[in-house]
Amino acid sequence: MAKVGISDVAARAGVSEATVSRVINRRGVVATATRRQVEEAIRELGYERGGQSQLIVVLTPGLAQPFFGQLCELIESALASQGFRAIVGSTTVGGLQEIDFISSTMDLGIAGAVFASASNTLIDADPTVYQLLTERKIPFVLVNGAIAGHPAPSCSTNDAVAAELAVEHLWGLGHREIGLIAGPAGNRPSERRLAGFVRSMTARGVADPQRLVARQVYSVEGGMSAAGELLGQGVTGIVAASDYMALGAIRAARRRGMSIPEDLSVVGYDDSLVMDFVDPPLTTVRQPVERIAQSVSTAMVHLVNRKLVPSGELLFDPELIVRASTAPPRASTAPPRVTPVDG
Repeated sequence: MAKVGISDVAARAGVSEATVSRVINRRGVVATATRRQVEEAIRELGYERGGQSQLIVVLTPGLAQPFFGQLCELIESALASQGFRAIVGSTTVGGLQEIDFISSTMDLGIAGAVFASASNTLIDADPTVYQLLTERKIPFVLVNGAIAGHPAPSCSTNDAVAAELAVEHLWGLGHREIGLIAGPAGNRPSERRLAGFVRSMTARGVADPQRLVARQVYSVEGGMSAAGELLGQGVTGIVAASDYMALGAIRAARRRGMSIPEDLSVVGYDDSLVMDFVDPPLTTVRQPVERIAQSVSTAMVHLVNRKLVPSGELLFDPELIVRASTAPPRASTAPPRVTPVDG
Protein backbone atom coordinates (compact mmCIF):
# COMPACT_ATOMS: atom_id res chain seq x y z
CA MET A 1 0.00 0.00 0.00
CA ALA A 2 1.32 3.42 -0.99
CA LYS A 3 2.37 5.76 1.76
CA VAL A 4 -0.09 8.57 2.54
CA GLY A 5 1.44 12.04 2.37
CA ILE A 6 0.49 15.58 3.33
CA SER A 7 -0.72 16.26 -0.21
CA ASP A 8 -3.23 13.39 0.07
CA VAL A 9 -4.59 14.74 3.35
CA ALA A 10 -4.83 18.24 1.88
CA ALA A 11 -6.74 16.97 -1.17
CA ARG A 12 -9.18 14.95 0.98
CA ALA A 13 -9.80 17.87 3.36
CA GLY A 14 -10.01 20.44 0.57
CA VAL A 15 -7.31 22.68 2.10
CA SER A 16 -3.73 23.65 1.35
CA GLU A 17 -0.70 21.57 2.36
CA ALA A 18 0.41 24.47 4.57
CA THR A 19 -2.86 24.26 6.51
CA VAL A 20 -2.39 20.52 7.01
CA SER A 21 1.13 21.21 8.26
CA ARG A 22 -0.15 23.75 10.79
CA VAL A 23 -2.68 21.26 12.11
CA ILE A 24 -0.15 18.43 12.36
CA ASN A 25 2.45 20.57 14.09
CA ARG A 26 -0.04 22.59 16.15
CA ARG A 27 1.40 25.83 14.83
CA GLY A 28 -0.40 28.97 13.75
CA VAL A 29 -4.10 29.73 13.77
CA VAL A 30 -6.49 27.33 12.04
CA ALA A 31 -10.28 27.71 12.16
CA THR A 32 -12.00 25.06 14.28
CA ALA A 33 -14.08 23.73 11.39
CA THR A 34 -11.02 23.51 9.14
CA ARG A 35 -9.04 21.73 11.84
CA ARG A 36 -11.83 19.16 12.15
CA GLN A 37 -11.81 18.58 8.37
CA VAL A 38 -8.08 17.93 8.43
CA GLU A 39 -8.26 15.65 11.48
CA GLU A 40 -11.04 13.66 9.83
CA ALA A 41 -9.00 13.31 6.61
CA ILE A 42 -6.00 12.14 8.63
CA ARG A 43 -8.10 9.41 10.30
CA GLU A 44 -9.78 8.31 7.06
CA LEU A 45 -6.50 8.01 5.15
CA GLY A 46 -4.47 6.56 8.01
CA TYR A 47 -1.82 9.27 7.70
CA GLU A 48 1.19 8.73 10.00
CA ARG A 49 2.03 12.11 11.44
CA GLY A 50 5.08 13.19 13.33
CA GLY A 51 7.69 10.73 14.47
CA GLN A 52 10.09 8.89 12.28
CA SER A 53 8.26 9.13 8.94
CA GLN A 54 8.68 12.92 8.85
CA LEU A 55 12.45 13.06 9.37
CA ILE A 56 14.75 14.43 6.66
CA VAL A 57 18.54 14.08 6.89
CA VAL A 58 20.59 17.06 5.69
CA LEU A 59 24.30 16.27 5.20
CA THR A 60 26.84 19.08 4.89
CA PRO A 61 30.65 19.26 4.98
CA GLY A 62 30.86 21.72 7.86
CA LEU A 63 28.58 24.01 9.84
CA ALA A 64 31.53 26.15 10.93
CA GLN A 65 31.50 27.79 7.50
CA PRO A 66 28.76 30.46 7.43
CA PHE A 67 27.44 29.52 4.00
CA PHE A 68 26.69 25.91 4.95
CA GLY A 69 25.21 26.96 8.27
CA GLN A 70 22.87 29.40 6.53
CA LEU A 71 21.94 26.87 3.82
CA CYS A 72 21.05 24.19 6.36
CA GLU A 73 19.09 26.62 8.50
CA LEU A 74 17.03 27.76 5.50
CA ILE A 75 16.35 24.17 4.38
CA GLU A 76 15.38 23.19 7.91
CA SER A 77 12.98 26.14 8.18
CA ALA A 78 11.37 25.46 4.80
CA LEU A 79 10.88 21.77 5.63
CA ALA A 80 9.41 22.61 9.03
CA SER A 81 6.72 24.72 7.37
CA GLN A 82 5.62 21.55 5.57
CA GLY A 83 5.55 19.37 8.67
CA PHE A 84 9.00 17.80 8.41
CA ARG A 85 11.89 17.75 10.86
CA ALA A 86 15.46 18.04 9.64
CA ILE A 87 18.42 16.19 11.17
CA VAL A 88 21.54 18.13 10.17
CA GLY A 89 24.76 16.15 10.06
CA SER A 90 28.24 17.59 9.52
CA THR A 91 30.28 14.78 7.94
CA THR A 92 33.53 14.20 6.11
CA VAL A 93 32.81 14.59 2.41
CA GLY A 94 32.79 11.21 0.72
CA GLY A 95 34.09 9.37 3.80
CA LEU A 96 32.78 6.40 5.73
CA GLN A 97 31.30 8.84 8.26
CA GLU A 98 28.73 9.92 5.67
CA ILE A 99 27.73 6.32 4.90
CA ASP A 100 27.50 5.51 8.63
CA PHE A 101 25.32 8.56 9.24
CA ILE A 102 22.88 7.60 6.49
CA SER A 103 22.84 3.93 7.55
CA SER A 104 22.05 4.74 11.17
CA THR A 105 19.36 7.31 10.38
CA MET A 106 17.67 4.97 7.89
CA ASP A 107 16.96 2.72 10.85
CA LEU A 108 15.03 5.65 12.36
CA GLY A 109 12.71 5.62 9.38
CA ILE A 110 13.84 8.80 7.60
CA ALA A 111 11.62 10.06 4.81
CA GLY A 112 14.42 11.52 2.67
CA ALA A 113 17.92 12.98 2.53
CA VAL A 114 19.56 16.15 1.25
CA PHE A 115 23.23 16.16 0.27
CA ALA A 116 24.21 19.81 0.73
CA SER A 117 27.60 19.99 -1.02
CA ALA A 118 28.55 16.62 0.45
CA SER A 119 29.88 13.55 -1.41
CA ASN A 120 27.84 14.61 -4.45
CA THR A 121 30.45 17.30 -5.12
CA LEU A 122 33.13 14.64 -5.74
CA ILE A 123 33.51 13.42 -9.30
CA ASP A 124 34.70 9.96 -8.17
CA ALA A 125 32.46 9.64 -5.09
CA ASP A 126 31.71 6.22 -3.63
CA PRO A 127 28.13 5.45 -4.80
CA THR A 128 27.36 3.21 -1.79
CA VAL A 129 25.38 5.82 0.11
CA TYR A 130 23.12 6.50 -2.88
CA GLN A 131 22.64 2.79 -3.49
CA LEU A 132 21.55 2.31 0.13
CA LEU A 133 18.92 5.03 -0.19
CA THR A 134 17.71 3.80 -3.59
CA GLU A 135 17.34 0.21 -2.34
CA ARG A 136 15.18 1.45 0.55
CA LYS A 137 13.20 3.72 -1.81
CA ILE A 138 14.21 6.79 0.19
CA PRO A 139 14.34 9.87 -2.07
CA PHE A 140 17.20 12.34 -1.96
CA VAL A 141 18.03 15.79 -3.35
CA LEU A 142 21.47 17.15 -4.19
CA VAL A 143 23.02 20.61 -3.79
CA ASN A 144 25.97 21.77 -5.93
CA GLY A 145 26.66 18.47 -7.62
CA ALA A 146 24.47 16.07 -9.62
CA ILE A 147 25.21 12.34 -9.76
CA ALA A 148 25.82 11.13 -13.31
CA GLY A 149 23.20 8.62 -14.41
CA HIS A 150 20.92 9.18 -11.41
CA PRO A 151 17.56 11.00 -11.73
CA ALA A 152 17.78 12.64 -8.30
CA PRO A 153 17.00 16.37 -8.61
CA SER A 154 19.91 18.72 -8.07
CA CYS A 155 20.08 22.46 -7.36
CA SER A 156 23.42 24.14 -8.03
CA THR A 157 24.97 27.55 -8.32
CA ASN A 158 26.28 28.17 -11.83
CA ASP A 159 29.94 28.12 -10.80
CA ALA A 160 31.24 28.76 -14.32
CA VAL A 161 29.26 32.00 -14.46
CA ALA A 162 30.56 32.90 -10.99
CA ALA A 163 34.15 32.77 -12.23
CA GLU A 164 33.26 34.72 -15.35
CA LEU A 165 31.63 37.48 -13.29
CA ALA A 166 34.76 37.82 -11.14
CA VAL A 167 37.12 37.93 -14.14
CA GLU A 168 34.90 40.43 -15.93
CA HIS A 169 34.93 42.70 -12.87
CA LEU A 170 38.71 42.60 -12.41
CA TRP A 171 39.38 42.97 -16.13
CA GLY A 172 37.10 45.97 -16.28
CA LEU A 173 39.15 47.59 -13.52
CA GLY A 174 42.27 47.19 -15.64
CA HIS A 175 43.80 43.98 -14.27
CA ARG A 176 45.47 41.68 -16.80
CA GLU A 177 47.42 39.28 -14.57
CA ILE A 178 44.48 37.62 -12.80
CA GLY A 179 44.96 34.43 -10.81
CA LEU A 180 42.47 31.80 -9.67
CA ILE A 181 42.59 30.04 -6.31
CA ALA A 182 40.67 26.86 -7.09
CA GLY A 183 39.51 24.04 -4.84
CA PRO A 184 40.90 20.48 -4.94
CA ALA A 185 40.94 18.50 -8.19
CA GLY A 186 37.91 16.25 -8.62
CA ASN A 187 35.55 18.69 -6.89
CA ARG A 188 32.63 19.48 -9.21
CA PRO A 189 32.10 23.14 -8.22
CA SER A 190 35.86 23.73 -8.40
CA GLU A 191 36.13 22.20 -11.87
CA ARG A 192 33.26 24.35 -13.10
CA ARG A 193 34.82 27.53 -11.73
CA LEU A 194 38.12 26.58 -13.35
CA ALA A 195 36.37 26.04 -16.70
CA GLY A 196 34.64 29.42 -16.42
CA PHE A 197 37.90 31.14 -15.49
CA VAL A 198 39.85 29.62 -18.38
CA ARG A 199 37.07 30.36 -20.86
CA SER A 200 36.76 33.98 -19.71
CA MET A 201 40.51 34.66 -19.74
CA THR A 202 40.99 32.93 -23.11
CA ALA A 203 38.21 35.02 -24.63
CA ARG A 204 40.17 38.10 -23.58
CA GLY A 205 43.31 36.94 -25.34
CA VAL A 206 45.23 35.58 -22.35
CA ALA A 207 47.60 32.78 -23.36
CA ASP A 208 47.62 29.65 -21.16
CA PRO A 209 45.36 30.82 -18.27
CA GLN A 210 46.12 27.53 -16.49
CA ARG A 211 49.50 28.96 -15.46
CA LEU A 212 47.58 31.41 -13.27
CA VAL A 213 45.70 28.69 -11.35
CA ALA A 214 46.62 27.38 -7.89
CA ARG A 215 44.63 24.58 -6.20
CA GLN A 216 44.19 24.20 -2.48
CA VAL A 217 41.75 23.07 0.22
CA TYR A 218 38.80 25.29 1.09
CA SER A 219 40.18 27.17 4.10
CA VAL A 220 41.99 30.34 5.14
CA GLU A 221 45.24 28.39 5.22
CA GLY A 222 44.57 26.99 1.76
CA GLY A 223 43.99 30.50 0.47
CA MET A 224 47.25 31.70 2.01
CA SER A 225 49.26 28.89 0.42
CA ALA A 226 47.70 29.29 -3.03
CA ALA A 227 48.05 33.08 -2.93
CA GLY A 228 51.75 32.67 -2.22
CA GLU A 229 52.12 30.78 -5.50
CA LEU A 230 50.18 33.34 -7.49
CA LEU A 231 51.83 36.41 -5.97
CA GLY A 232 55.15 34.93 -7.01
CA GLN A 233 53.91 35.17 -10.59
CA GLY A 234 53.09 38.84 -10.25
CA VAL A 235 49.28 38.72 -10.30
CA THR A 236 47.47 41.94 -9.42
CA GLY A 237 44.05 40.33 -8.99
CA ILE A 238 42.89 37.06 -7.42
CA VAL A 239 39.62 35.18 -7.83
CA ALA A 240 39.14 32.86 -4.84
CA ALA A 241 36.91 29.77 -4.69
CA SER A 242 35.51 30.74 -1.27
CA ASP A 243 35.35 33.73 1.03
CA TYR A 244 37.64 31.98 3.50
CA MET A 245 40.22 31.40 0.76
CA ALA A 246 39.94 35.08 -0.17
CA LEU A 247 40.66 36.06 3.43
CA GLY A 248 43.71 33.78 3.32
CA ALA A 249 44.87 35.51 0.14
CA ILE A 250 44.54 38.91 1.82
CA ARG A 251 46.54 37.69 4.81
CA ALA A 252 49.29 36.33 2.55
CA ALA A 253 49.50 39.61 0.65
CA ARG A 254 49.70 41.68 3.83
CA ARG A 255 52.52 39.52 5.15
CA ARG A 256 54.43 40.55 2.04
CA GLY A 257 53.83 44.19 2.87
CA MET A 258 51.13 44.61 0.23
CA SER A 259 47.99 46.74 0.60
CA ILE A 260 44.46 45.66 -0.32
CA PRO A 261 43.20 46.76 -2.84
CA GLU A 262 46.02 49.13 -3.85
CA ASP A 263 48.54 46.34 -4.55
CA LEU A 264 46.19 43.38 -4.90
CA SER A 265 42.48 43.07 -5.64
CA VAL A 266 40.68 40.02 -4.25
CA VAL A 267 37.26 38.55 -5.11
CA GLY A 268 35.71 35.89 -2.87
CA TYR A 269 32.86 33.46 -3.35
CA ASP A 270 29.72 32.69 -1.27
CA ASP A 271 29.04 36.11 0.31
CA SER A 272 29.11 34.85 3.87
CA LEU A 273 27.21 37.11 6.26
CA VAL A 274 30.34 38.63 7.84
CA MET A 275 32.09 39.62 4.59
CA ASP A 276 30.62 43.11 4.74
CA PHE A 277 32.46 43.66 8.04
CA VAL A 278 35.99 42.40 7.34
CA ASP A 279 38.81 44.83 6.52
CA PRO A 280 38.44 45.74 3.76
CA PRO A 281 34.84 44.61 3.09
CA LEU A 282 35.16 41.77 0.59
CA THR A 283 34.03 41.93 -3.02
CA THR A 284 32.51 38.51 -3.61
CA VAL A 285 30.20 36.45 -5.79
CA ARG A 286 27.02 35.66 -3.91
CA GLN A 287 25.43 32.23 -4.14
CA PRO A 288 21.61 32.50 -4.25
CA VAL A 289 21.30 30.49 -1.04
CA GLU A 290 17.66 31.43 -0.32
CA ARG A 291 16.41 30.32 -3.74
CA ILE A 292 18.45 27.13 -3.66
CA ALA A 293 17.20 26.21 -0.18
CA GLN A 294 13.58 26.79 -1.17
CA SER A 295 13.90 24.74 -4.36
CA VAL A 296 15.61 21.89 -2.51
CA SER A 297 12.93 21.82 0.17
CA THR A 298 10.09 21.91 -2.35
CA ALA A 299 11.61 19.05 -4.34
CA MET A 300 12.15 17.02 -1.17
CA VAL A 301 8.55 17.44 0.02
CA HIS A 302 7.19 16.56 -3.43
CA LEU A 303 9.32 13.43 -3.63
CA VAL A 304 8.24 12.24 -0.18
CA ASN A 305 4.61 12.86 -1.14
CA ARG A 306 5.08 10.89 -4.39
CA LYS A 307 4.71 13.89 -6.66
CA LEU A 308 6.62 14.07 -9.92
CA VAL A 309 9.77 16.19 -9.76
CA PRO A 310 11.80 17.02 -12.88
CA SER A 311 15.10 15.14 -12.91
CA GLY A 312 18.37 16.77 -13.83
CA GLU A 313 20.19 19.79 -12.49
CA LEU A 314 18.83 23.29 -11.98
CA LEU A 315 21.51 25.98 -12.27
CA PHE A 316 21.03 29.21 -10.33
CA ASP A 317 22.88 32.33 -11.47
CA PRO A 318 25.07 34.02 -8.83
CA GLU A 319 25.47 37.76 -8.28
CA LEU A 320 28.60 39.90 -8.02
CA ILE A 321 28.69 42.02 -4.86
CA VAL A 322 31.24 44.82 -5.20
CA ARG A 323 32.81 46.12 -2.01
CA ALA A 324 36.21 47.56 -1.10
CA SER A 325 38.66 44.70 -1.76
CA THR A 326 38.91 45.46 -5.48
CA ALA A 327 40.20 48.55 -7.30
CA PRO A 328 42.18 49.44 -10.44
CA PRO A 329 45.78 48.16 -10.34
CA ARG A 330 48.42 50.55 -9.07
CA ALA A 331 49.87 52.63 -11.92
CA SER A 332 53.24 51.45 -13.16
CA THR A 333 56.24 53.35 -11.80
CA ALA A 334 58.40 52.47 -14.80
CA PRO A 335 59.65 55.48 -16.84
CA PRO A 336 57.67 56.19 -20.00
CA ARG A 337 58.97 54.70 -23.20
CA VAL A 338 60.59 57.32 -25.46
CA THR A 339 60.26 56.94 -29.21
CA PRO A 340 63.31 58.21 -31.11
CA VAL A 341 62.66 61.00 -33.57
CA ASP A 342 64.69 61.01 -36.79
CA GLY A 343 66.65 64.10 -37.60
